[in-house]
This record gives sequence, C-alpha cells and structure tokens, in this order.
Amino acid sequence: MTTQDLIFAAQWVFLGYFLLLNAGYIGLNLVSLFGMRDYFQGRRIESLPKVYSEHEMPISIIVPAYNEAATIVTSVRALLQLRYPEYEIVVVNDGSRDGTLQKLIDEFALVPFPEAYRQRIATQPVKTIYRSAIHPNIRVLDKDNGGKADSLNAGINAARYPLFCGVDADSVLQPDSLYRVLQPFLDDPDTVACGGTIRIANGCRVRDGFIEKIGLPDSTLALLQIMEYLRAFLFGRLGWSPLNALMIISGAFGLFRKEVVVACGGYRTDTLGEDMELVVRLHRMLRKQQRRYRITFVPDPICWTEAPEDLRTLGRQRIRWQRGLAESLTLNQSLMFNPRGGTVGWLAFPFIFLFEFLGPLLEVGGYLFVGIAYWNGWISPDAFLAFLLCAICLGMLLSTSALMLEEISFHVYPGFRNTMLLFGAAILENFGYRQLNAVWRLIGLLQWLIGSKSHWGEMNRGARWSSEDGVGDPAAPAAGHSGSQ
Repeated sequence: MTTQDLIFAAQWVFLGYFLLLNAGYIGLNLVSLFGMRDYFQGRRIESLPKVYSEHEMPISIIVPAYNEAATIVTSVRALLQLRYPEYEIVVVNDGSRDGTLQKLIDEFALVPFPEAYRQRIATQPVKTIYRSAIHPNIRVLDKDNGGKADSLNAGINAARYPLFCGVDADSVLQPDSLYRVLQPFLDDPDTVACGGTIRIANGCRVRDGFIEKIGLPDSTLALLQIMEYLRAFLFGRLGWSPLNALMIISGAFGLFRKEVVVACGGYRTDTLGEDMELVVRLHRMLRKQQRRYRITFVPDPICWTEAPEDLRTLGRQRIRWQRGLAESLTLNQSLMFNPRGGTVGWLAFPFIFLFEFLGPLLEVGGYLFVGIAYWNGWISPDAFLAFLLCAICLGMLLSTSALMLEEISFHVYPGFRNTMLLFGAAILENFGYRQLNAVWRLIGLLQWLIGSKSHWGEMNRGARWSSEDGVGDPAAPAAGHSGSQ
C-alpha cells in the first residue's frame, strides 16, 4: 500500500467517524423530540391545583460539602423551600477548611446530637452528628475528609428514608424539584434511579433560597456552557432514557432507591466519576440478576448550579470528567455486548465507548491530520471542505436543534435578546471552543492511560448569582469542589 493510499484511507476514516458521530446524535435528537412530546402530554393534569396524594415516599436529601462556605447557606435555604410532604436534609461536611461547618452551626442553630450511626458502607470516620434546633429535618455530619463519594456514602448510612437524593452544595433546586423527580417512581415501581436537568446559575439571582431572576451570564465561557448543557440533557439523556439505556445521572441532582445502592456497594471512592460509575454498575448488576428495573430521566429544569468562568478551572473539570468516564466504562466493561446487556449493553455502551471514550483521540487526530494534509497538498480542497462541513456545520445543526427544543418546550430564557444570544453561542462554540474541549478530554484520556495520580483540584466560585449577605462578592471568590479533594 502506497503513502497516498494510506492518506486516502485515513481521510475516509476520519470523515466517516464524524458522520457516524453526528448521525448518532441526530438519532438521539429525534428520540428526544418524541420523548418530550410524551412528557408534556403526561403533564397536562399538573395544571390542576397541587394536592399531595400521601403516596409520595419520604426522601433523604444528601448534600456533600467541602469548602462550600460561599454557597452552603443559600443551598440549604433553598432545600427548606421545597414543596414536598416529608423529607430530611443531611449535610455531610467533608473536613472543610474554610468555615463551612461554622456557617451551618450559626445559621441553623446546630447542636451535637447523640445519634446511632450504622455504617452499612465503609467511610472515613464521622466525628460528630449535629441536629438543627430550629429545623428538625436538618442534620449535619462532620467527618474526616474522604472525597465526594465517601461523603455520599456517609450520608446514605445516616439516611432514614427509602429514597435518597444527592445534591451538590453549590446547587439550588426549584421548589417542585422533588415532586417531579419522584414521578417515575410512582409511575413505575421498577424505577431504581432518576435524574433531572441541570441548568447553569451564572447570570441568575438567588435570594432566600429561591431563583428570583433567571438570566444569561455576562461571561462568554459560561454562555457557551449553557449550550453544552442543553445538548447534553435535552437530547442526550432524554434520548437514552426511553430505551432504558441512560448511563449517567448527574451528581448534582439524582434520586435513588437506597437499598439498591447499598446492595451495589455504594459509591466507589477510587474514581473521579462516581456518579456515572454508580449508574453503569447498577445497569451491570441488575442485568446480571435479570431483574426488572428502570433508570430514567425527567427533563424539567429543576436544578441550578454554578459553572466555571475561567479556562483553567473549566479545563480541570473537563479533564476530570473524561477520566471519570474512562474509569466508569473500564470498571464495568463486562456490560458491553453482554448477552443480558439489553439496549444499554448493545447500543449505549458501544456508542459512548466509541464516541465519548475514544472520541477525543479521533477528533483531535482528525483535525490535525486534515490540517496537515491540506497544508502539504496531500488532500484536495474538496476533501478539506467536506471535512469542515461535516465537523463544524453538523455541530451547528445539533446545537441549534437543542436550542429549538428548549424554545418549544421550557423556554427558560424568555425574550428575543436571550434567544439571539443563545443562537450566537450555538454558532460560536463550533469555532474553537468544542475543539478546545476535545483537547482537554484527550489530556484526560492520556492521563488515565498512563495512570497518573488523579485529584479534583480547586474550583473557583464567585457565587455572584447569590444575593445572600456576605455571598457573591466578586472580589472574594470561593474555592470548593462539592465534597471532594
């Protein structure tokens, strides 16, 4: 085979990859359109006045917190505003060094409480359990630092109710969030887990635990991330959910059956992507047991969280996400093409392995190859143009279709100006931002391959979306990472 033959074959490999990638996403988009239609048809009865049926199961909300002094009070206040008949809030202070615990003690009148603590899942030692003197449903566990997964496991051990909901300490839930995320459990008793949509709080204003004003951020970087989240949730997860092939529930907001998770061993503490790894492991174990189950998703915009506004923090986050994905897939690789794997093992797992796990290598490699080949005259201008049309124009199509789905469904960001800003972001992100993301993901993949030590690192948070006293001063950013170190 000549060099020219190799170049010709390589250009078709990369072109074919980008075509398959975008075809797969377009397929998910179509499934999402029908899924959204069915979802809104089922919500028509919700226009009637809310009356609790007394069938709602009580829920334990677990909030892992590490160095979250800037946002923890706002987040807990928001949880107290939830419209739900019976729930408890279990905040797990994971050895914070910034006064997180003291803020909780001062704000909610916490006092030490001699409570039996049954360690069903092994965790770092719990030093003290506090209970609020003014809010009986608030408890705080003060424990040695062990990371987010370890904090969630400690919260599961302390949880009193059959369902638990993991919520990031920098997140704010809408008042009806628990009611909406519970619905799949009421509709289908085989449901073991359900995730909800995550929205970016940058540009919004929160007061006394409520989203007081919804807006778009001034930061271009945060605006581009809004488009990413729209794609990921409105046609990514919504597309996999009807097939019972959803492989990730965001750690920022997810509802699980406690006993199923305990039987599974809880969250793994040796991975960076503990949220995805748990969901993939649930699929693997329940498929192996030939048990009827559903892992599903509700598309309402029900959880708001802060996004990074600087490249350094965002890059660390995306590198960490890629490493977490690699760990989740490889630790549960027996699910792929397993005779009992169902749609998750035969469709979702191979898709994510090819386009998410190997994707950064092929995407960055494709851009480099085509650019070098065109520069050296190895490929024709027509081939170069075809690659750009495939890689960039189809990306625009996916982003604008996600925006269209948002506008015809929830229309969270009202007004012509906001729509135009989001449309501009849908176009702009294809010229540098998505390519930079591919580079970050490639770094994460390479770090995982060579076995370099993993760590979370600090996330700088300005908390400008919060209107609480002492919170949101841009000159004094917070540093935290939701319970992990």
